[in-house]
Amino acid sequence: MTALRARAMVLAAPGARLREVVREFAAPAAAEVLIRVHACAVCRTDLHLQDGDLPQARYPVVPGHQAVGEIVAAGPAAVLPVGTWVGAAWLAWTCERCEFCRSGRENLCDHAEFHGCQRDGGFATHLLADSRWCLPMERALGTVTATPLLCAGLIGYRSLCMTGDARTIGIYGFGSAAHLVTQVALHQGRRVFAFTTPGDTAARDFAREVGACWAGGSDMPSPEPLDAALLFAPVGALVPQALAAVKKGGTVVCGGIHMSDIPAFPYARLWGERVLRSVANLTRRDGTEFMAVAAGAWVQAQVTRYPLTRANDALDDLRSGAINGTAVLDCG
Repeated sequence: MTALRARAMVLAAPGARLREVVREFAAPAAAEVLIRVHACAVCRTDLHLQDGDLPQARYPVVPGHQAVGEIVAAGPAAVLPVGTWVGAAWLAWTCERCEFCRSGRENLCDHAEFHGCQRDGGFATHLLADSRWCLPMERALGTVTATPLLCAGLIGYRSLCMTGDARTIGIYGFGSAAHLVTQVALHQGRRVFAFTTPGDTAARDFAREVGACWAGGSDMPSPEPLDAALLFAPVGALVPQALAAVKKGGTVVCGGIHMSDIPAFPYARLWGERVLRSVANLTRRDGTEFMAVAAGAWVQAQVTRYPLTRANDALDDLRSGAINGTAVLDCG
């Protein structure tokens, strides 16, 4: 193929605003594929990238790790052909040799690289990716509405799986991941209690619309003891509160990649065989499993659309809490 000119929104350094650039792509090499990005969802991790909270990040970088599009060129060793509809999620590459990769825990690979962090992501018209870590997608899932499934949906699903057979689930921070995992939890016959930013009535109303049986501020006690709690808000102070809300033997799962410091709390909050754990990244198996679950549960993402050139506005609106659901960039 001849060199292709593409547009991308680049973050030059922590604290900077995104700026539009034009770049050229040559033919993909080895197992690489060139993806024509149609849409890319915006994630809170993109805010952490902008704020310099991710020590593994490399700048300048194109953010975005929830990109959906079509392969338009493929390297000689690519495992997916031209024309395949794919998603490029957070996990971009792993070594496949370390103890974690060999034991099915590639999400913990010490050498892993991630889209929109160490490798350029989907805030662009085109994305170069390793085909072995691309996720084939059904066109029936749509384009814009499928993008949040690639991170918000997957992180929510992996977090929910960590709770085992818990029937009453508290969710702290009701945004993109929460509104998707709530639908899965309800499909599985669980009940969801939503804890939102104090005073955020819009988020509470949104949680009830999605199906939460109760919604209140995160400063409020749970109306009943919980079997488990999922934390998507990056607020460490919520961890002791969530531990206090779960029953003995309950689990608190922290689903974010970054969180403010967790304050000291009495051992009694953890005692009683309560479990506090984190979820780190995703595996390709997670992607395959969740897409089938999402289809079976008829998971519907609520999105707010922005043109690619308004990526800064999308980040600003996410930061201010002005978005219910997910912000999505139209890249096509």
